[in-house]
Amino acid sequence: MRIFDPHIHMTSRTTDDYEAMYDAGVRALVEPSFWLGQPRTSPQSFVDYFDALLGWEPYRAAQYGIAHHCTIALNPKEANDPRCTPILDELPRYLVKDSVVAVGEIGYDSMTPAEDAALAAQLQLAADHGLPVLVHTPHRDKLAGLHRTVDAVRESALAPHMVLLDHLNETTVRPALDSGCWLGFSVYPDTKMDEERMVAILTTYGTERMLVNSAADWGKSDPLKTRKVGEAMLAAGFSADDVDQVLWRNPVAFYGLSGRLALDATAPTATHEGNSILRGGE
Repeated sequence: MRIFDPHIHMTSRTTDDYEAMYDAGVRALVEPSFWLGQPRTSPQSFVDYFDALLGWEPYRAAQYGIAHHCTIALNPKEANDPRCTPILDELPRYLVKDSVVAVGEIGYDSMTPAEDAALAAQLQLAADHGLPVLVHTPHRDKLAGLHRTVDAVRESALAPHMVLLDHLNETTVRPALDSGCWLGFSVYPDTKMDEERMVAILTTYGTERMLVNSAADWGKSDPLKTRKVGEAMLAAGFSADDVDQVLWRNPVAFYGLSGRLALDATAPTATHEGNSILRGGE
């Protein structure tokens, strides 16, 4: 089983996670820029974080045979903080980088006017740079947030097939499909989706334009949830080809819209025993 995790925050994870992910079949991932768990106090902290996503984290992943790509953006939660919004002016210099395969995470948290403005600005940046976008649908009032997001996409210069609507669930899957966008589902312990619910959605709606991710981060999460969904699909009667479509070909097709995926670098560059340079620096 080959796996491409289209949404995981490896900055928050250990090298043990990289090793376990490789053993489970993960050969590629996308790490979206996101909220770090406490307020940033200046745009410079974004700059340092973006630089790490472009430099250190791909190096760390490569030690375990995993191709690392990222998305860059001002996230919805921090779009409400005037200390953070100046980073919008710095985004263009990052959006031209080779390993940046989308603008994201963008979208809504509390559905404020400030979030409207940040979303519109970043949809335009994506159109200007020919990049797809990864959209964070809100955890509260999810259906209303989805409709507001789809309206913003329709008002933008970006076509729906360039948009991945993430963190979906049973209440949002049908309107998301109808929008013409790609659909993302986060399988996450205790919150968001679980394996059984994910399989039920795939059984009802099929595998086209469907992406499954672990969204693993600094919270209670599991970077092997993609593998567990694949196993649950097989147990429910899906074919190995169905699993490959959801866990590999769909994320490759979506992020491939950037023209920047580099999946020929998925062979290990060192044995696990030879990774002392990483373990010694932790």
